[in-house]
Amino acid sequence: MSDAEPIITAELIAEHGLSESEYRQAQDILGRDPNLTELGIFSVMWSEHCSYKSSKKWLKTLPTEAPWVICGPGENAGVVDIGDGQAAIFKMESHNHPSFIEPYQGAATGVGGILRDVFTMGARPIANLNCLRFGEPENSKTRHLVAGVVAGIGGYGNCIGVPTVGGECTFHESYNGNILVNAMTVGLADADRIFYSTAAGAGNPVVYVGSKTGRDGIHGATMASAEFDEAAEEKRPTVQVGDPFTEKLLLEACLELMDTDAIVAIQDMGAAGLTSSSFEMAGKGGMGVELNLDHVPQRETGMTPYEIMLSESQERMLMVLKQGREDEARRIFEKWELDFAVVGHLTESGRMVVTMHGAVAADLPIAPLANASPEYDRPWTAASTPNEIHAADIPVPNGTELPEVSVALEKLLSSPDLASKRWVWDQYDHLVMGRTVQRPGGDAAVVRLPGTDKALALTADCTPRYCAAFPRSGGAQAVAETWRNLTAVGARPLGITDCMNFGSPERPEIMGQFVECIEGMREACLALDYPVVSGNVSFYNETNGAAIQPTPAIGGVGVIDSIDAMATIALKADGNDLVLIGECNGHLGASLYLREIAGISEGAPPPVDLEIERRNGDFVRKQIMEGRFVSCHDVSDGGLLVAIAEMALASATPRGTMLGAHLHLDTDIPLHALAFGEDQGRYIVEIDPVGTEDLLAAAAAKDIPTRRLGRCGSEALTINGEQTISLSVLRRAHEGWLPNYMAG
Repeated sequence: MSDAEPIITAELIAEHGLSESEYRQAQDILGRDPNLTELGIFSVMWSEHCSYKSSKKWLKTLPTEAPWVICGPGENAGVVDIGDGQAAIFKMESHNHPSFIEPYQGAATGVGGILRDVFTMGARPIANLNCLRFGEPENSKTRHLVAGVVAGIGGYGNCIGVPTVGGECTFHESYNGNILVNAMTVGLADADRIFYSTAAGAGNPVVYVGSKTGRDGIHGATMASAEFDEAAEEKRPTVQVGDPFTEKLLLEACLELMDTDAIVAIQDMGAAGLTSSSFEMAGKGGMGVELNLDHVPQRETGMTPYEIMLSESQERMLMVLKQGREDEARRIFEKWELDFAVVGHLTESGRMVVTMHGAVAADLPIAPLANASPEYDRPWTAASTPNEIHAADIPVPNGTELPEVSVALEKLLSSPDLASKRWVWDQYDHLVMGRTVQRPGGDAAVVRLPGTDKALALTADCTPRYCAAFPRSGGAQAVAETWRNLTAVGARPLGITDCMNFGSPERPEIMGQFVECIEGMREACLALDYPVVSGNVSFYNETNGAAIQPTPAIGGVGVIDSIDAMATIALKADGNDLVLIGECNGHLGASLYLREIAGISEGAPPPVDLEIERRNGDFVRKQIMEGRFVSCHDVSDGGLLVAIAEMALASATPRGTMLGAHLHLDTDIPLHALAFGEDQGRYIVEIDPVGTEDLLAAAAAKDIPTRRLGRCGSEALTINGEQTISLSVLRRAHEGWLPNYMAG
């Protein structure tokens, strides 16, 4: 050991996030003590963020196969066949901790990282989405975090020229100390030109391309695998710094090289940077690697092997090329003004040997770090079954139901969760590329495929309050909700990506939330033929022992075979009928009405009957594809009346006129339960009256409940001929909350 090499102490081991048993395991693997660089490599490769050591046992239970799945979990992103020789490639990932510490760069580099995951596989990105969770609006940090995160997402996505077309943004006190920023990218590729990360061929060169390596992001993966405390902001140096203009160059250079046959394997340098990319490629191929860090492009002087191997500087890729193709590749990357360096070669040794300045900096076996990291079966406790909330037990203020419904609707539409997020998406370029057919604000975004009448429908969703109330049904509902969102625009759902955001897995109650959400997701994916093709787990989302609500964010992708059959949510024509498809039981447990109007956050979430979900959704999709509906919207947060109001508000013209409805809410349950209950598996459809009887008969033949709700007309919502609710008033309330909040 040199004089500069520190002694590995218990404190240093703990700082690297390794337990005593994990360190002993590292010693056993090496047959000696690791040096500092080797300790750092073990630390990041065995971090929760990179190794999934607490979650992989349960992730293996998720359904990942279907005839249309080309590549499931395990690669940079998932791949599904969308017909006509094309494939959709997509994934969602978290950048939670960095975004809390440094919101602009944390969110921006989250977008950059997920873009690289997709174009690494040979796809041109065509759309971005995101799921954002912030603390309660009254929290002193929330406004600053919202502003920084939204600016970071827009700043990166807009500059690289990929439209941000959808997502969600909600607020809850559990995220006060730990916001969530989940970014999703969808790309398009030829189905026979997918690129993978399995290294092969002893002697083949290992090539570094993109930006130079700096000291930003060191310990990023380790930081993402630990909970926060009061000193969270001291971790600012672990946040990466992004450059979208360089990423655009990297995207074009990679796709140009992919038009040749020079690439054997390719991997994004994401979490843990050069370490994870080199270990993962070699580990998948059973190869060894020799790296010479003297050849790694560096933007700072005096960098050590430890810093170079653990840096998470952005806009970098690692490739294995065929021997003799280096000059061809170099010309492409130098044309795009990017660094290109041969930094090593593959061997058959099964070991990673890292040298610098003529000395060996690290010598490690690859398989135990890449493929055989610790796997824990952590203890977990099942959630107790919550009590049912009966609508009749929820008193209606003032003793009169109908006026209260009007007041409640306005309050719900202006609540932080349901208020329009136009302030957010107006900062995103959602029209760049010219293929966005449905913009943010509907059930799902729709992006046309170039040169065809086909389109991809894209959505991202989760209801954390359901997961907190009863994780199993919450996990199932999150999957079913995205399936409904895709169905409501006429798309055939193909698969999901997930971003599993939870507190510490070392706490049995939190691990129980994870396990049961996974079980609910598994059941839903099986029932709906809706496989998981990629995803990410983000644990330790808590501060001083206070965890976030369990948040298994789900991103869904579907295909629309003909854009002419697509449905939208906006009401279209005076006199058309409105029909509810699905059953009304008035379930108020864990609902927004209960929380925002009654001030109660308890009760069982709505049951999710997956057989009914499948039956109702398949029926609705068939009607849309056959052109029978004028508009369609699924019923979710806020219930029936909120969904109708959203359809009416979406009809607004540039002049501000809107189309309302005359509603007949006949009910044998309390009116507030009918209006705001969050029963699942439901859709509201607008239909020409000529076809209404045929629709009702077709639904009855399949035992699908339906209900006539009324007809489109006027510029208001009129309920039972008694209560008129002004759409202009609702629109001001709905559109005004977030801009007013951000203006302070």
